Amino acid sequence: MSKSVLLSTFQPVPPVDYTHAEGAWVHTADGGRLLDAASGLVCVNIGHAHPHVLEAMTRQAAVATYASPGALRPALQEELAVRLGAAVGRAGDGVSLACSGTAAVELAVSYAKSIQRARGETGRHHVLTATLGYHGNSALALGLSGHRRRRPEPVDALGLGPAFDPPYPGHHRGCPYGHCRAECVSAVRDAILERGPETVAAVLVEPVNGTTGGAYTPPPGYLSALRRLCHEHGVLVIHDEVLTGLGRTGLPLGADHDPGGAADLVVLAKGLSAGYLPLSAVLVDEAGTEALRSSGRPLPLMGTMSASPLQAAVGLAVLDVLQDLGALEAGVLRGGELTSAVRRLADLPAVVRTRGVGYFHAVELVPGGQRAALAHGREAGLLLYPFNGFNPDGSGEGVIIAPPLTSTSEEIGFLAEAARTALSRIPASE
Repeated sequence: MSKSVLLSTFQPVPPVDYTHAEGAWVHTADGGRLLDAASGLVCVNIGHAHPHVLEAMTRQAAVATYASPGALRPALQEELAVRLGAAVGRAGDGVSLACSGTAAVELAVSYAKSIQRARGETGRHHVLTATLGYHGNSALALGLSGHRRRRPEPVDALGLGPAFDPPYPGHHRGCPYGHCRAECVSAVRDAILERGPETVAAVLVEPVNGTTGGAYTPPPGYLSALRRLCHEHGVLVIHDEVLTGLGRTGLPLGADHDPGGAADLVVLAKGLSAGYLPLSAVLVDEAGTEALRSSGRPLPLMGTMSASPLQAAVGLAVLDVLQDLGALEAGVLRGGELTSAVRRLADLPAVVRTRGVGYFHAVELVPGGQRAALAHGREAGLLLYPFNGFNPDGSGEGVIIAPPLTSTSEEIGFLAEAARTALSRIPASE
């Protein structure tokens, strides 16, 4: 008799049998352990089975796991909204909770269009995105995303597609400089003018590129230039900080690396949920919030599991841990030890280059090196995460190094030594 099978994505090497996970470590069924060097899917930001989060989850589960915020007062959700805005230096923002990064991106897009309409800008409906970037796995988000291997078939793309090149080496076609500069925001300007400024609602970008291209960072001043450009044309800025938010890049937000580049709307997810329960959020600045509340138009409907008290309790506990770590302290860059360790890998024959910031890094490898890196990484005691297909011609491969923000100096030291051991085993040409 046939039986059902799990339809799921898999990495180039087989999955590992495990017994449990705790802190930065995954304990395997054979009695060994692996350092979770990619924090799961770059989401287990405070480690596995953190006792403070487990205690909060257990306590709230005994009180109420679900309570519709429309019928029962959402006290915990309201507390999370206040704490979250303050934690990322955006006190006073409106906050909506959702249950995935994808859902929050869609909500942010809806809010941006609603804000424009509330201002009388009824013709603004386009949302412009970069040719390298990822914003979720719904039909809308995939249509907007510049993820070459996940682009939908043209007939399934809802007429959507990326509109401009990002300011990354090899990706900004026609860049007039040796290396991209803040002035490369001209690519966004050209896209806005081509569509017609009166039709553009928002520009949606990752302040630091995620796993699509592997931790590309924009040149200094780019986000500030983008904000000025967009506002000159009445266009809102949305930052997709699903991966980069809440300490992953060493600061509370990825955009904090360019203090003048704050967005009108910010999307958070992985850092807020920390892998414990589905949870995400959209933050809308005070001007946008006022426009939404005074318009008389209904807000976009949230999903059934968008804002339960159990989710809020977990989110609050995660913020507690991040604040205790100092991960949400404005202006204090964390992750220097990891950054130094990853940069030292650049001299290995199989390493093309390294890039990243804080606790989020990528190691780009020679063609054919990725599978070997994942396999040798496990032999050395590491779980790494692959990324590939990011170059304009569809080539490019590497591994992500992004351990939990709670990792100790000893664990970072182990990671550095194990990564060097693993990558040293890969020849310059696989």
